[in-house]
Amino acid sequence: MLVLRVGEHLKIKEAIAERFRQLCTERGISYTELARQAGVTPSTVHSMLKPERKDVSAVTVKKLCDGLDLPIADFFDCKLFSDLSPEIE
Repeated sequence: MLVLRVGEHLKIKEAIAERFRQLCTERGISYTELARQAGVTPSTVHSMLKPERKDVSAVTVKKLCDGLDLPIADFFDCKLFSDLSPEIE
């Protein structure tokens, strides 16, 4: 679980990774199973979840959503995405 300090906001990539963590937990599946369902390599999913990774492609997000049978609009319809930090600093 991601813990933020008061006043701290997520970047888009952090929010995406956290959302996939939440979905896997809710559905009781591993990250490797998510990868299998989405037709991507397990390393793709595990790499995306690493904090040092700064971005993730829209195509990867779409594939993972497809693997979860989740419309991409529903993926982003989450409080995590309502108050993101600016990407341009």
